[in-house]
Amino acid sequence: MSERATREETVDVVWSGNWVAERLGVALEGDGELRELLGLALRRNPKRAHLLVSNVLGKHVPQRPSVVYGAGYGLGERVRELLGEREARRAVVLGYAETATGLGHAVADGLRDAPYLHSTRRPVAGARQAGGFEESHSHATSHLLLPEDGELLAGGGSGADASTLVLVDDEFSTGNTVLNTIRALHALHPRERYVIVALVDMRSADDRDRLTAFAAEIGARVDLVTRTTGTVTLPDGVLERGQALVAAQEAEQAEQAEAVRQAERAKPTGQAERAREVDGHAAPVTRVDLDWPAGVPDGGRHGFTPAHRAALEAALPAMADRIAAALDGGAHRSQGRARSPRRVLVLGFEELMYAPLRLGTALEAALGPDAEVRYSTTTRSPVLAVDDPGYAIRTRLVFPAHDDPADGPGDRYAYNVAGAGFDAVVAVVDSTADTPELHAPEGLLARLAAHTGQVLLAVVPSYTPTPVPHAQESAVLPEPLRGPDFSSYAPEDVGWLLQDLSDTELEAPTEEREEAIQSGGAHYAESLPVEYQPSAEYQALFTAALETSAARIARAVGTVTETVLAERGPRPVLVSLARAGTPVGVLMRRWARHRHGLDLPHYAISIVRGRGIDATALRWLAAHHDPADVVFVDGWTGKGAITRELAAAIEEFEAAGGPAGFDPEISVLADPGGCVRTYGTREDFLIPSACLNSTVSGLISRTVLRADLVGPDDFHGGKFYRELADSDVSGLFLDTVAARFDEVAGQVEDEAKELLAADRAPTWEGWAAVERISEEYGIHDVNLVKPGVGETTRVLLRRVPWKILAKRGAGADLTHIRLLAEQRGVPVEEVDDLPYSCVGLIHPRFTRGATGADGKAVQGA
Repeated sequence: MSERATREETVDVVWSGNWVAERLGVALEGDGELRELLGLALRRNPKRAHLLVSNVLGKHVPQRPSVVYGAGYGLGERVRELLGEREARRAVVLGYAETATGLGHAVADGLRDAPYLHSTRRPVAGARQAGGFEESHSHATSHLLLPEDGELLAGGGSGADASTLVLVDDEFSTGNTVLNTIRALHALHPRERYVIVALVDMRSADDRDRLTAFAAEIGARVDLVTRTTGTVTLPDGVLERGQALVAAQEAEQAEQAEAVRQAERAKPTGQAERAREVDGHAAPVTRVDLDWPAGVPDGGRHGFTPAHRAALEAALPAMADRIAAALDGGAHRSQGRARSPRRVLVLGFEELMYAPLRLGTALEAALGPDAEVRYSTTTRSPVLAVDDPGYAIRTRLVFPAHDDPADGPGDRYAYNVAGAGFDAVVAVVDSTADTPELHAPEGLLARLAAHTGQVLLAVVPSYTPTPVPHAQESAVLPEPLRGPDFSSYAPEDVGWLLQDLSDTELEAPTEEREEAIQSGGAHYAESLPVEYQPSAEYQALFTAALETSAARIARAVGTVTETVLAERGPRPVLVSLARAGTPVGVLMRRWARHRHGLDLPHYAISIVRGRGIDATALRWLAAHHDPADVVFVDGWTGKGAITRELAAAIEEFEAAGGPAGFDPEISVLADPGGCVRTYGTREDFLIPSACLNSTVSGLISRTVLRADLVGPDDFHGGKFYRELADSDVSGLFLDTVAARFDEVAGQVEDEAKELLAADRAPTWEGWAAVERISEEYGIHDVNLVKPGVGETTRVLLRRVPWKILAKRGAGADLTHIRLLAEQRGVPVEEVDDLPYSCVGLIHPRFTRGATGADGKAVQGA
């Protein structure tokens, strides 16, 4: 494809950046081709207001496949010329997900003999992670590197023998992403040369100097190959003004849509029905069998070699002929019969850009000059659509994700497809994404069918890499459970790294469990207590306590979340300790999304005192995320037993050969025991989620670890109490606290700053107090002393309590404790010099004979 032909495809009478430039003062300056290559749009992103929209990338703007492929291939030829033929054969090309996966692959083709790998945001079971990095300005930042060949990125060794690494992105705006990548990979596989490739270089002078200094710092040569250069000038306050403009436009569009709906309702019945019949017309959807060549990956997620490239090139013409034959009149065309021109869109899917692009170039050749073929792909990125010729994103189709993404369900988008006049759309997805959601009434295929005359579905088989066996891994790791099938939480709120034991009878009477536990006949995690069902009086107490403490909890949630974000990076992976930590993890995730627009992954994992953490769940986390990003979350600390348990369990896990890098520190809402560094408060106050069991924790039980139920490669177990749905207040708890986020934002900002500057070293004051109490009361077992409001509540709900020690003057935080103690006949002793609001004591010598069949406390002890 010639430079001139490319320009003819992109020139328009009105520049597609005018609308944004006029309203926000954003200016693009560069050579004569810059405005032909780029338009402007507004994104819904808290980090960056504007979006540079490429006219030759094939992501947001439908373009001729040959133009898109030619842009990348031409850059690859320039890299080949820069490196020389010998070094070009040894180079490794790395593209960025999701936008540059196709561009990077085309660059690798231009080098001819270079293997290709692209980063991915899709974890793949069985694939070992070779690295990862962050893209700070993106709405979804974490990138994984999952090459099937673990030596691919090593490039033949280290030092002078290491091959050149070619990094490809669509735009080079600040250089942060590329620098993050080089820094991470250089630490693993040092090399002497890197080449950065982009369609446009929009860096500032300071950013250019930073790259020069970085190259000197690592002692490597860093070259840059781009199609064109320029700068983006952003006026002060552009982010806030851009966000306000997006909000105003979306409100206006919503009003217009509602006006149209009202007008439709106002039409006479017969006319309205005829209009609905016309509007409801949907194009047929036909599946076309590509006969994809066996053994050829669907793209570069796990690596793509020159041998793969040769096999694909040989198969492309036949696959294009199958698509052409499936289009209306395609068979006639293949027989040489004349037909009128038609517009066909080949639509790829998020990271799956290269396969549909090459099918598009082959289809151009198969259909000939009478047809007009275009190519673009769907995307995760939310962008405002404005139907104006001076705006790059004219229309937007919205549909649910259909590949079961690791971060949960969400909206996906196809831009500039609706209203573009395509006679047919060829939707190309991989088999992982060929799900019921794709075919649902609100899914992508239905959305496309409303805007074209014919929809073809072409499915490329998802490539499964040959797994590298782990020393401790003899089976494929299970996938997390999500609501509504497991728990009443929304599926995006939390992924449970548990196995479902809902159909297994595990409950035992409290007194039987206590006797078995204390006699050494059973571990507490081998059975479950009967779920406490609160009386109407107690339920009313919970509701009142929630309303009273919601702002206080919101402050603690905000403070601990801001501390985590400041100290553990921009995209931590929240892993709550099931189950008390899970509501806190969900609230932290909601704070990060509400205040920063971050969509943090969140999982719940089992840890069992005396048995350690779920090692299978840790292996799952290491296979899907960088262990260094994992932040363990719990509700509160008591004496710090779980804090110590986690540290010992992580050490044991790594010593046994498990993936290293997990930080055993726990982040908690409240740390009255002084056991951790990261907390929302060190006050011992009532957290209403401690007042109840499963009905405030997504209807999930305590976790279960029993040898006959949990194998070496299984997650620990848990039960989903669906039958308690009428009593479930999990959503009420979350929504009530989250509703106070804005109210406490200022206080959180101040408190987080103070904490970050303070000495937060653990004092272990609580542990000392527990040891003292254990001896003073003749218990001689710290495991039977449960300090703090939360732990005391657990004693009263799940164990056989002996006494409750209440700090004199503790007040309303103990109202529910006093009520539960009264209901169970447990004495409450007022004491001074207590670092907690209260402490629950489990009877130290429990037998059913000593307490009676009702399991109440010893009288007169």
